[in-house]
Amino acid sequence: MIRTVRIAGSGPSGMSAAITLAKAGHTVEVHERNADAGMRFHGDLQGLENWSEDTDVLDSLRSMGISVNFDTTPFKDIAVTDGSTIWPISCSRPGFYLVKRGNVAGSIDQGLREQALAAGVRIRYKSALTEQDTDIIATGPRMGEVPAIAKGIVFETSLPDMALGMFNDKAAHLAYAYLLVTGGYGCLCSMVCKDLRLINPCFEEAKRLFATLVDLDIRQPRNVGGVGSISAVPEFRRGHALLVGEAAGLQDLMWGFGMRNALLSGHLAAQSIIQGASYERLASPVFTPRLKAGVVNRYIWERWASKGYANVLHGKVLERKGDPLPILNKMYTYRGMHPLIYPFAKRYIRKQYPMIRW
Repeated sequence: MIRTVRIAGSGPSGMSAAITLAKAGHTVEVHERNADAGMRFHGDLQGLENWSEDTDVLDSLRSMGISVNFDTTPFKDIAVTDGSTIWPISCSRPGFYLVKRGNVAGSIDQGLREQALAAGVRIRYKSALTEQDTDIIATGPRMGEVPAIAKGIVFETSLPDMALGMFNDKAAHLAYAYLLVTGGYGCLCSMVCKDLRLINPCFEEAKRLFATLVDLDIRQPRNVGGVGSISAVPEFRRGHALLVGEAAGLQDLMWGFGMRNALLSGHLAAQSIIQGASYERLASPVFTPRLKAGVVNRYIWERWASKGYANVLHGKVLERKGDPLPILNKMYTYRGMHPLIYPFAKRYIRKQYPMIRW
């Protein structure tokens, strides 16, 4: 018997689940505590990564029944810097697609909202569900599990399209900063891991260093930012409710990428309802190894910190290997040396990040 499925949260994971269920004939209600989709963000530019799987991420979305009705800018040519030197990197296919976040025109949040409504999903804004009344929990970050924070600005600019990542501990403690520009619209952010109190000085240093590297034309700046909720072990079910996206802990511990996981987890949760199958059996083989790889990657990343982040990722290293995407794919796949390193990485991460759930 087809029943009403109630989803808490209208982010990418919740909307992916809603669209999949509605297209399969289910009656779906999405309850969103804010007044519109995407209000956690304010026009931020984020990357929809394209290296963790062999299939292009946009093709993956289409295979899930999700149309690309939002703005995407593919980036094959990117660059990294240590704050003084820039190294260009060329990929064989887009390394990521830039998308906008928030309740702004062209954002992925608004695009998914439009698709959900077109599929017949009922969206109730300024509405919150109790867990007892919720079938799928897609409410985003878990506030007790926040090892990372980002602060930045979006702005109008005359800069050409670019994607420039900075690995400098004073500009982004244990993480990275980035300058992204597409179509005269820019986003400059710094991310900090572990010691979140450093975010303000890190952001100012990132802005200062970027200004020494490019002609940093910033007009009409607006503040953006947020926190990242990450778990080392996913939680797929709480009581009878299924958890997806950040609510399930499906964020990358290495660099904080999470949209691809969010969209896929929502789709798999919906498929488990449609098929009458176990969500854990569908999702765990996909996401548990990815989170384990993230633990190992974060461990290696921080152990290299004393030698400088740029030594890990700058162009001179990647150029010797050619296309960087196979390297990144190998990093994000739990195989080879990952299982051997994992026990040491787990011990280190548990000590350094006590807020992360295991």
